[in-house]
Amino acid sequence: MNAARAPEQNASYYRATAAPGPALPPLAGTVAADVCVVGAGLAGCSAALALAERGFRVIVLEAQRIGWGASGRSGGQIIAGLAIEQDALERIVGGPDARALWELSLAAVARLHLRIGQHRIDCDWVDGFLLAALKARQWQGLQRWHDELQQRYGYTSTSLIGREQLRALLPSERYIGALFDSFGGHLHPLRYTLGIAQAARAAGASFHEGSAVLGYGAQAERLQVRTRDGLVECAQLLFAGNAWLGATVPVLQQRLLSVASYIIATEPLGAARAEALITNNAAVADSNWVLDYFRRSADHRLLFGGRVNYSGIDLRGIAPATYARMLKVYPQLAGTRVEYAWGCLLDITRSRAPDFGRLAPNVYYLQGFSGHGMALAGFAGELVAEAIAGTAERFDVFARIPHREFPGGLLLRRPTLALAMLWYRLRDWL
Repeated sequence: MNAARAPEQNASYYRATAAPGPALPPLAGTVAADVCVVGAGLAGCSAALALAERGFRVIVLEAQRIGWGASGRSGGQIIAGLAIEQDALERIVGGPDARALWELSLAAVARLHLRIGQHRIDCDWVDGFLLAALKARQWQGLQRWHDELQQRYGYTSTSLIGREQLRALLPSERYIGALFDSFGGHLHPLRYTLGIAQAARAAGASFHEGSAVLGYGAQAERLQVRTRDGLVECAQLLFAGNAWLGATVPVLQQRLLSVASYIIATEPLGAARAEALITNNAAVADSNWVLDYFRRSADHRLLFGGRVNYSGIDLRGIAPATYARMLKVYPQLAGTRVEYAWGCLLDITRSRAPDFGRLAPNVYYLQGFSGHGMALAGFAGELVAEAIAGTAERFDVFARIPHREFPGGLLLRRPTLALAMLWYRLRDWL
């Protein structure tokens, strides 16, 4: 890697280009609300917006800054469907619910489009998602998936791209075919999250940054949520901290594992050079289990992500290792400087299906987006708002998905999972 300028370690390109504004004051004293939301990522901000629009008094508590977690650090890719493959989902929940979940994932993308337009959010939206195959078996799988989407689900937004046509889109020797989805796309995730938060504040929701939740409990018919300097008394509570919720709610931690993914941003390449890398400007991901994902930015950089670390964020060697993966795709970028390098914690479930539900009739949670949260997390917040307002049918389709704990308990599940991942890495190599 060109060391002419060392990248800012864990300094997100998104944070540098989003203008988040001054921090909001922490919670102080005792306040009352109809609903308390814990976590100001996309799920929490969208829930706050939808609830405030319905006239609920909403307080959002965020331990760091709005969009500080995966919502403001991710690859920014908008993808239809869930992280779990559709046939595996059918085996878990049955055909009717699996189809309903697929349709809800499409509704999530449509809702994202609507919110961007409704609130005039400047988030660099671009149409198009491309899923690329490196091996013959992956290409055959994409062809089967395309046929299934067309024939069983009536989804006509995908098209198959063969090797020669793909070379015109991606000047890389690495891929042999791809599935293009015109309904997907990419955006600046932090600007989008901040835009949803601003809309929620404009609708009347109150946000408090630097307000980590220390505990919660019931007092008479009200819930009490404690921070270091304050207390929220509320009728309903939503936990939307995902990978960052930690031990605040131990029962949720048992079914969730946080893994780190890494992203680098190159120096500005200039319009012509950047456009030549992905000529249709789609978001790109490959078909490996441990995948690479990349896209162009509005200021003509390449944003390239990949790798996973099941022991959490480890910034040592993040830029050189991810840079090396980028050069396997684009050797023509050798010598290009990396200006930003950061880690992103993702919350995954054992099945990779999202985990939504209730801890009590008035305590909701959203977690386990498993890398597919940019559209779904925002939509999930709105489904909670629907449920709190008295219409829970769509939320309950997700709540019916069964979930198991990771094997090995809290102490041994990470090394156990790391060993299991060796099998999937071997499959990627074969």
